[in-house]
Amino acid sequence: MKTTFLSALKYAFILLLCSNIASAKFYLSPIFGDNMVLQRGMKVPVYGLADAGEKIEVTFMGKTYKAITGADGKWSVKMASYKAGGPYDMKLTHGTETLNFKNILIGEVWLASGQSNMEFGIQTEKHGKDAIANATDQQIHFFYVPMALSLQPLYDMQPASPESQNARWVICSPDVLANPKFAWHGFSAIGYYFAQQVRKTTGVAVGMIGSYRGGTPVQAWITAEGLAQSPAFTKYVDYRQKLVDNFEAATATYPARQTAYRDSLKIWNAEVGTAYNEIIKKWNADVIAAKANNQTPPVRPKPSRPAPISPADPLGGYGSPTSCFNGVIAPLVGYGIKGVIWYQGETNGDRLADAVEYKDLFPRMISDWRAKWGQGDFPFLFEQLPNFRQPAVTPSENNWPWVREGQQKTLALANTGMAVITDVGEVGDVHPTNKLIPGNRLALVARKQVYGEKVVASGPIYKSMKVDGNKIIISFDLIHKGLTAASLVGDVVVSADGTEIKGFGIAGADHKFVWAKATISGNTIVVTADGVTNPEAVRYNWADNPPGNLYNKDGLPARPFRTDDWSPLTP
Repeated sequence: MKTTFLSALKYAFILLLCSNIASAKFYLSPIFGDNMVLQRGMKVPVYGLADAGEKIEVTFMGKTYKAITGADGKWSVKMASYKAGGPYDMKLTHGTETLNFKNILIGEVWLASGQSNMEFGIQTEKHGKDAIANATDQQIHFFYVPMALSLQPLYDMQPASPESQNARWVICSPDVLANPKFAWHGFSAIGYYFAQQVRKTTGVAVGMIGSYRGGTPVQAWITAEGLAQSPAFTKYVDYRQKLVDNFEAATATYPARQTAYRDSLKIWNAEVGTAYNEIIKKWNADVIAAKANNQTPPVRPKPSRPAPISPADPLGGYGSPTSCFNGVIAPLVGYGIKGVIWYQGETNGDRLADAVEYKDLFPRMISDWRAKWGQGDFPFLFEQLPNFRQPAVTPSENNWPWVREGQQKTLALANTGMAVITDVGEVGDVHPTNKLIPGNRLALVARKQVYGEKVVASGPIYKSMKVDGNKIIISFDLIHKGLTAASLVGDVVVSADGTEIKGFGIAGADHKFVWAKATISGNTIVVTADGVTNPEAVRYNWADNPPGNLYNKDGLPARPFRTDDWSPLTP
């Protein structure tokens, strides 16, 4: 979705406001307020703005912390480290001015971020109706950051109207989650299900901060300084600088370009669009009918000629480098958090070159955030891309496998974790409606890695291969109770021992993968194929929508993998 000219001006105004906000008498970001959740077990940071050289006092739990603002008007204190509890009050004073915050809880604070599948709200989620009706846990609080774009890091966030639930801490309840004006169809469904599981595991309050935006590539979530650390990302740094340099001129011509676009769109709608919309209505009905009959949905039809493209806004749109970090992450930097949950990568999978680059961009983003926060290597947990598009025709095809590989390689960073969801996607919808399973699987990773619970949090992971004549024998880690064929039926993984193992491809020296026969042999998989007498490599679930059905008997799917190090082939 493109920002309008008025939006561009509004964001430019916000940038101007934030660059001069130090002139404000006494100010805190909306992330500090009634109902906020503070992170337990760390020296809790509180910070804000006032006139230079002013004295600030923060009183909390019987102790007063003092600070003096710097020349830039910024001040900060680090309070004590607290155990979970509450509710508490906080008092902040500056001269004769006083702020009082009430109903403060201390517990676990997580930031949910990424693109549209993290943004996907609880109101339209598959289980959302029941989830909302039972959302009565007042120890879960939410904070949604309204979307804003910026070419420079913002200190403040876009203000919300007084009646809005956005940009303020709200308490979990059916009314809050059902509010049609809260985020995009409600707070992140994955964020909510994750919070539920953290509550059950820890027994303490949970604060979920939602800061996400659909259709965004990972480079939009990295700072200019973070991108500049790698020569490979110079193109992104240069593009952002071009936007900065051209912002004033682009803003001046934007209204005329918008007018020309609207005129072209009227013509297109009259000649193509109206009829095409009717075709799409029929296609949607055919997709629903196909799903109901367990048939492959038809391919989405294309218009006779493409619709005109709206002009790029002066900020570069949601895909421009640094724009999302600057707009909706920078205002949060420094707030005490336990960690981050992340779901993104679809946009970087649109082109093969971008998909391959993800293995470098994604870890760069995580390291960048950790450096900016200054809270060490906090946990960073993420969803691997699900299955999507038409079922795989060959055992090695399309772009998303390379994004998934980039996600797996990012696990080399300390304190990261990943949930595999290649069985939860949908053929014709990039937004699968079942977010309960992704949320719970990501919570499994947190329960094991972050909270030390003795749970199985991963399916089988490729360990090694051995060539034996015309066979390749694959060994795995984390098989736990053993390997099995299984499938997801509703929300339950159903084991089917003895069923054919699918999703494996094998190749010889020609690098051409063909579907393989795979059989379980104890704790290994034996892979063969007719016509491949001297195999060299195996790939598993290496497609946008792969058919793999290998799980461990604990009900978790095997990670996609490849045993080769061959360069990607251009489709």
